[in-house]
Amino acid sequence: MSAEIRDFSAAVIIAAKDAEATIARAVRSALADPLAAQVIVVDDGSRDGTSAAARSADDRSGRLEVIRLGENVGPAAARNLAIANSDAPFVAILDSDDYWRPGRLSRMAQQASDSDLIADDLEIVREDQHDAPAQRLIGVGDTPLEIGLADFLLHNISRKGAYRREWGFLKPVMRRSFLAANSLAYDPALRLGEDFMLYAQSLARGARFRVCGPCGYVAVERRASLSANHSSCDLDGLLRAARTLRQEPLTPAGQDALRRYLRHLKVKTRYRQLIDARRSGGLAAVASLLLSDLDALPSALLGRLERVEPPAMARG
Repeated sequence: MSAEIRDFSAAVIIAAKDAEATIARAVRSALADPLAAQVIVVDDGSRDGTSAAARSADDRSGRLEVIRLGENVGPAAARNLAIANSDAPFVAILDSDDYWRPGRLSRMAQQASDSDLIADDLEIVREDQHDAPAQRLIGVGDTPLEIGLADFLLHNISRKGAYRREWGFLKPVMRRSFLAANSLAYDPALRLGEDFMLYAQSLARGARFRVCGPCGYVAVERRASLSANHSSCDLDGLLRAARTLRQEPLTPAGQDALRRYLRHLKVKTRYRQLIDARRSGGLAAVASLLLSDLDALPSALLGRLERVEPPAMARG
Protein backbone atom coordinates (compact mmCIF):
# COMPACT_ATOMS: atom_id res chain seq x y z
CA MET A 1 0.00 0.00 0.00
CA SER A 2 1.30 3.48 -0.85
CA ALA A 3 2.15 6.03 1.80
CA GLU A 4 -0.79 8.23 2.70
CA ILE A 5 -0.66 11.90 1.73
CA ARG A 6 -0.52 13.96 4.91
CA ASP A 7 -3.11 16.55 3.91
CA PHE A 8 -5.56 15.07 1.41
CA SER A 9 -8.38 17.51 2.15
CA ALA A 10 -10.30 18.42 -0.97
CA ALA A 11 -12.68 20.99 -2.34
CA VAL A 12 -15.60 19.04 -3.78
CA ILE A 13 -16.83 20.72 -6.96
CA ILE A 14 -20.39 20.07 -8.19
CA ALA A 15 -21.68 21.74 -11.35
CA ALA A 16 -25.44 21.28 -11.60
CA LYS A 17 -28.15 22.13 -14.09
CA ASP A 18 -31.79 21.12 -13.54
CA ALA A 19 -30.60 18.58 -10.94
CA GLU A 20 -33.30 19.11 -8.32
CA ALA A 21 -33.99 15.36 -8.12
CA THR A 22 -30.41 14.28 -7.39
CA ILE A 23 -28.33 17.20 -6.09
CA ALA A 24 -29.21 16.75 -2.40
CA ARG A 25 -27.95 13.16 -2.48
CA ALA A 26 -24.68 14.28 -4.05
CA VAL A 27 -24.17 17.10 -1.55
CA ARG A 28 -24.97 14.90 1.46
CA SER A 29 -22.52 12.23 0.31
CA ALA A 30 -19.73 14.81 -0.06
CA LEU A 31 -20.40 16.51 3.27
CA ALA A 32 -20.34 13.10 4.97
CA ASP A 33 -16.64 12.76 4.08
CA PRO A 34 -14.40 14.24 6.81
CA LEU A 35 -11.71 15.12 4.25
CA ALA A 36 -14.12 17.26 2.22
CA ALA A 37 -12.92 20.69 3.35
CA GLN A 38 -15.34 22.52 1.05
CA VAL A 39 -18.35 21.55 -1.03
CA ILE A 40 -19.08 24.11 -3.72
CA VAL A 41 -22.18 23.76 -5.87
CA VAL A 42 -22.58 25.93 -8.97
CA ASP A 43 -26.20 26.02 -10.11
CA ASP A 44 -25.61 26.53 -13.82
CA GLY A 45 -28.75 28.41 -14.85
CA SER A 46 -31.22 25.79 -13.66
CA ARG A 47 -34.92 26.19 -14.36
CA ASP A 48 -35.95 24.11 -11.36
CA GLY A 49 -35.22 24.07 -7.63
CA THR A 50 -31.63 22.88 -7.85
CA SER A 51 -30.21 25.58 -5.55
CA ALA A 52 -32.85 25.06 -2.87
CA ALA A 53 -32.41 21.28 -3.03
CA ALA A 54 -28.64 21.67 -2.61
CA ARG A 55 -29.06 23.94 0.40
CA SER A 56 -31.53 21.49 1.96
CA ALA A 57 -28.66 18.99 2.30
CA ASP A 58 -26.48 21.41 4.31
CA ASP A 59 -25.12 19.86 7.51
CA ARG A 60 -24.45 23.31 9.06
CA SER A 61 -20.70 22.65 9.20
CA GLY A 62 -19.98 25.79 7.21
CA ARG A 63 -18.43 23.83 4.34
CA LEU A 64 -21.24 24.18 1.79
CA GLU A 65 -21.40 27.08 -0.65
CA VAL A 66 -24.04 27.34 -3.39
CA ILE A 67 -23.41 29.73 -6.27
CA ARG A 68 -26.41 30.36 -8.51
CA LEU A 69 -25.84 31.58 -12.07
CA GLY A 70 -28.53 33.43 -13.96
CA GLU A 71 -27.67 31.78 -17.26
CA ASN A 72 -26.17 28.49 -18.35
CA VAL A 73 -22.41 28.62 -18.99
CA GLY A 74 -21.72 24.90 -19.29
CA PRO A 75 -20.05 22.41 -16.94
CA ALA A 76 -16.49 23.47 -17.75
CA ALA A 77 -16.99 27.15 -16.95
CA ALA A 78 -19.09 26.28 -13.89
CA ARG A 79 -16.34 24.04 -12.53
CA ASN A 80 -13.68 26.67 -13.18
CA LEU A 81 -15.74 29.16 -11.18
CA ALA A 82 -16.09 26.74 -8.28
CA ILE A 83 -12.37 25.93 -8.30
CA ALA A 84 -11.55 29.64 -8.27
CA ASN A 85 -13.75 30.02 -5.18
CA SER A 86 -12.01 27.21 -3.30
CA ASP A 87 -8.60 26.83 -1.70
CA ALA A 88 -8.19 23.24 -0.46
CA PRO A 89 -4.98 21.50 -1.60
CA PHE A 90 -6.91 19.02 -3.74
CA VAL A 91 -9.91 19.36 -6.05
CA ALA A 92 -12.48 16.57 -6.37
CA ILE A 93 -15.16 16.65 -9.07
CA LEU A 94 -18.56 15.14 -8.29
CA ASP A 95 -21.32 15.10 -10.90
CA SER A 96 -24.69 16.27 -9.64
CA ASP A 97 -26.39 12.93 -10.34
CA ASP A 98 -23.60 10.80 -8.85
CA TYR A 99 -22.65 10.26 -5.20
CA TRP A 100 -19.89 8.99 -2.92
CA ARG A 101 -19.89 6.11 -0.51
CA PRO A 102 -18.69 6.98 3.02
CA GLY A 103 -14.95 7.33 3.47
CA ARG A 104 -14.00 7.67 -0.20
CA LEU A 105 -11.30 10.33 0.26
CA SER A 106 -9.66 8.51 3.18
CA ARG A 107 -9.36 5.34 1.12
CA MET A 108 -7.96 7.29 -1.83
CA ALA A 109 -5.38 8.98 0.40
CA GLN A 110 -3.96 5.55 1.21
CA GLN A 111 -3.33 4.97 -2.51
CA ALA A 112 -2.34 8.45 -3.64
CA SER A 113 1.41 8.58 -2.85
CA ASP A 114 2.96 11.33 -5.02
CA SER A 115 0.16 11.37 -7.61
CA ASP A 116 -0.96 14.62 -9.20
CA LEU A 117 -4.22 12.92 -10.20
CA ILE A 118 -5.59 9.93 -8.31
CA ALA A 119 -8.78 8.25 -9.50
CA ASP A 120 -10.67 5.28 -8.15
CA ASP A 121 -12.32 2.80 -10.48
CA LEU A 122 -15.93 3.89 -10.90
CA GLU A 123 -18.84 1.84 -9.59
CA ILE A 124 -21.48 2.19 -12.31
CA VAL A 125 -25.20 1.76 -11.61
CA ARG A 126 -28.30 2.40 -13.71
CA GLU A 127 -30.52 5.23 -12.55
CA ASP A 128 -33.38 2.81 -11.89
CA GLN A 129 -31.27 -0.03 -10.46
CA HIS A 130 -29.31 1.32 -7.47
CA ASP A 131 -29.68 -1.97 -5.58
CA ALA A 132 -28.24 -4.06 -8.40
CA PRO A 133 -24.54 -5.05 -8.34
CA ALA A 134 -22.40 -2.20 -9.66
CA GLN A 135 -20.36 -2.57 -12.83
CA ARG A 136 -16.80 -1.31 -13.04
CA LEU A 137 -15.36 1.17 -15.51
CA ILE A 138 -11.93 -0.45 -15.80
CA GLY A 139 -11.69 -3.43 -13.48
CA VAL A 140 -8.59 -2.38 -11.53
CA GLY A 141 -7.30 -5.05 -9.16
CA ASP A 142 -5.36 -4.70 -5.93
CA THR A 143 -2.40 -3.04 -7.64
CA PRO A 144 -3.01 0.54 -8.78
CA LEU A 145 -2.38 1.50 -12.39
CA GLU A 146 0.11 4.19 -13.33
CA ILE A 147 -1.18 5.50 -16.63
CA GLY A 148 0.50 7.63 -19.28
CA LEU A 149 -0.87 9.70 -22.11
CA ALA A 150 -0.72 6.94 -24.75
CA ASP A 151 -2.65 4.52 -22.52
CA PHE A 152 -5.21 7.20 -21.73
CA LEU A 153 -5.79 8.23 -25.35
CA LEU A 154 -6.17 4.66 -26.62
CA HIS A 155 -8.62 3.85 -23.85
CA ASN A 156 -10.81 6.73 -25.00
CA ILE A 157 -11.45 5.10 -28.37
CA SER A 158 -14.92 3.56 -28.35
CA ARG A 159 -15.04 -0.20 -28.83
CA LYS A 160 -17.95 -2.49 -29.49
CA GLY A 161 -19.15 -4.22 -26.35
CA ALA A 162 -17.69 -1.51 -24.10
CA TYR A 163 -20.43 1.13 -24.11
CA ARG A 164 -19.35 4.31 -22.32
CA ARG A 165 -16.30 2.76 -20.70
CA GLU A 166 -13.79 5.34 -21.86
CA TRP A 167 -11.26 6.46 -19.28
CA GLY A 168 -12.30 10.08 -19.71
CA PHE A 169 -15.25 9.24 -17.45
CA LEU A 170 -12.90 8.83 -14.47
CA LYS A 171 -13.27 11.39 -11.67
CA PRO A 172 -9.78 11.88 -10.22
CA VAL A 173 -8.90 13.97 -7.22
CA MET A 174 -6.46 16.56 -8.59
CA ARG A 175 -3.57 18.33 -6.89
CA ARG A 176 -4.29 22.06 -7.02
CA SER A 177 -0.61 23.03 -7.10
CA PHE A 178 -0.05 20.94 -10.27
CA LEU A 179 -3.00 22.54 -12.06
CA ALA A 180 -1.83 26.02 -11.04
CA ALA A 181 1.81 25.43 -11.98
CA ASN A 182 0.75 24.28 -15.46
CA SER A 183 -2.00 26.89 -15.96
CA LEU A 184 -4.56 24.12 -16.43
CA ALA A 185 -8.33 24.54 -16.26
CA TYR A 186 -11.41 23.15 -17.94
CA ASP A 187 -11.97 24.43 -21.48
CA PRO A 188 -15.10 26.62 -21.21
CA ALA A 189 -15.77 26.21 -24.94
CA LEU A 190 -16.50 22.50 -24.51
CA ARG A 191 -19.89 21.02 -23.65
CA LEU A 192 -18.56 17.49 -24.15
CA GLY A 193 -15.19 15.96 -23.27
CA GLU A 194 -14.02 18.73 -20.94
CA ASP A 195 -12.82 16.07 -18.48
CA PHE A 196 -10.94 14.19 -21.20
CA MET A 197 -9.13 17.31 -22.35
CA LEU A 198 -8.03 18.36 -18.85
CA TYR A 199 -6.68 14.88 -18.06
CA ALA A 200 -4.93 14.58 -21.44
CA GLN A 201 -3.29 18.00 -21.08
CA SER A 202 -2.20 17.12 -17.54
CA LEU A 203 -0.59 13.88 -18.71
CA ALA A 204 1.12 15.62 -21.62
CA ARG A 205 2.67 18.04 -19.12
CA GLY A 206 4.02 15.33 -16.88
CA ALA A 207 1.23 14.57 -14.42
CA ARG A 208 1.55 11.41 -12.36
CA PHE A 209 -1.86 9.77 -12.83
CA ARG A 210 -2.76 6.75 -10.73
CA VAL A 211 -5.96 4.68 -10.86
CA CYS A 212 -6.77 2.42 -7.93
CA GLY A 213 -9.61 0.04 -7.17
CA PRO A 214 -13.05 1.31 -6.15
CA CYS A 215 -13.02 3.68 -3.18
CA GLY A 216 -16.61 4.82 -3.36
CA TYR A 217 -17.42 6.97 -6.40
CA VAL A 218 -20.81 5.78 -7.70
CA ALA A 219 -21.54 6.90 -11.27
CA VAL A 220 -25.20 6.84 -12.22
CA GLU A 221 -25.94 6.13 -15.88
CA ARG A 222 -28.80 8.22 -17.20
CA ARG A 223 -30.25 8.13 -20.68
CA ALA A 224 -30.75 11.90 -20.62
CA SER A 225 -27.12 12.79 -19.84
CA LEU A 226 -25.23 15.00 -22.29
CA SER A 227 -22.45 12.46 -22.72
CA ALA A 228 -25.02 9.91 -23.89
CA ASN A 229 -26.92 12.37 -26.12
CA HIS A 230 -24.31 14.64 -27.65
CA SER A 231 -24.79 16.62 -30.84
CA SER A 232 -22.53 16.91 -33.86
CA CYS A 233 -21.61 20.43 -32.67
CA ASP A 234 -20.47 19.00 -29.32
CA LEU A 235 -18.34 16.39 -31.07
CA ASP A 236 -16.89 18.90 -33.52
CA GLY A 237 -15.90 21.15 -30.62
CA LEU A 238 -14.15 18.25 -28.92
CA LEU A 239 -12.37 17.34 -32.17
CA ARG A 240 -11.05 20.89 -32.53
CA ALA A 241 -9.87 20.92 -28.93
CA ALA A 242 -8.23 17.49 -29.18
CA ARG A 243 -6.23 18.62 -32.19
CA THR A 244 -4.51 21.20 -29.96
CA LEU A 245 -2.86 18.30 -28.13
CA ARG A 246 -0.47 18.14 -31.10
CA GLN A 247 1.14 21.25 -29.63
CA GLU A 248 2.02 19.47 -26.38
CA PRO A 249 5.43 17.82 -25.83
CA LEU A 250 4.51 14.26 -26.85
CA THR A 251 6.57 11.09 -26.89
CA PRO A 252 6.53 8.98 -30.09
CA ALA A 253 4.03 6.64 -28.40
CA GLY A 254 1.90 9.64 -27.44
CA GLN A 255 2.00 11.00 -30.98
CA ASP A 256 0.90 7.66 -32.43
CA ALA A 257 -1.90 7.29 -29.88
CA LEU A 258 -3.07 10.83 -30.59
CA ARG A 259 -3.20 10.16 -34.34
CA ARG A 260 -5.35 7.08 -33.73
CA TYR A 261 -7.62 8.91 -31.30
CA LEU A 262 -8.10 11.86 -33.65
CA ARG A 263 -8.93 9.50 -36.52
CA HIS A 264 -11.53 7.78 -34.35
CA LEU A 265 -13.04 11.06 -33.19
CA LYS A 266 -13.15 12.46 -36.72
CA VAL A 267 -15.08 9.43 -37.99
CA LYS A 268 -17.42 9.61 -35.01
CA THR A 269 -18.03 13.31 -35.61
CA ARG A 270 -18.69 12.89 -39.34
CA TYR A 271 -21.08 10.02 -38.68
CA ARG A 272 -23.10 12.21 -36.32
CA GLN A 273 -23.03 15.02 -38.88
CA LEU A 274 -24.38 12.64 -41.51
CA ILE A 275 -27.29 11.72 -39.24
CA ASP A 276 -28.02 15.39 -38.53
CA ALA A 277 -27.76 16.31 -42.23
CA ARG A 278 -30.16 13.53 -43.23
CA ARG A 279 -32.70 14.68 -40.65
CA SER A 280 -32.51 18.38 -41.46
CA GLY A 281 -31.60 18.66 -45.12
CA GLY A 282 -32.33 15.38 -46.82
CA LEU A 283 -30.17 13.64 -49.41
CA ALA A 284 -28.74 16.88 -50.85
CA ALA A 285 -27.25 17.82 -47.49
CA VAL A 286 -25.84 14.31 -47.08
CA ALA A 287 -24.24 14.43 -50.54
CA SER A 288 -22.68 17.82 -49.79
CA LEU A 289 -21.20 16.52 -46.55
CA LEU A 290 -19.86 13.42 -48.25
CA LEU A 291 -18.04 15.49 -50.85
CA SER A 292 -16.58 17.82 -48.20
CA ASP A 293 -14.53 15.12 -46.47
CA LEU A 294 -13.70 12.15 -48.65
CA ASP A 295 -11.13 10.87 -46.14
CA ALA A 296 -13.31 10.18 -43.10
CA LEU A 297 -16.80 9.88 -44.50
CA PRO A 298 -16.61 6.43 -46.13
CA SER A 299 -16.10 4.90 -42.68
CA ALA A 300 -18.65 7.24 -41.14
CA LEU A 301 -21.22 6.33 -43.79
CA LEU A 302 -20.97 2.73 -42.65
CA GLY A 303 -21.37 3.81 -39.04
CA ARG A 304 -18.09 2.17 -38.06
CA LEU A 305 -15.78 3.28 -35.28
CA GLU A 306 -12.15 2.28 -35.33
CA ARG A 307 -11.63 -0.93 -33.37
CA VAL A 308 -8.49 -0.70 -31.31
CA GLU A 309 -7.07 -3.46 -29.16
CA PRO A 310 -6.48 -1.87 -25.74
CA PRO A 311 -2.83 -1.70 -24.74
CA ALA A 312 -1.41 -3.58 -21.81
CA MET A 313 -1.94 -1.46 -18.74
CA ALA A 314 1.16 -0.40 -16.84
CA ARG A 315 1.10 -1.26 -13.18
CA GLY A 316 2.98 0.44 -10.43
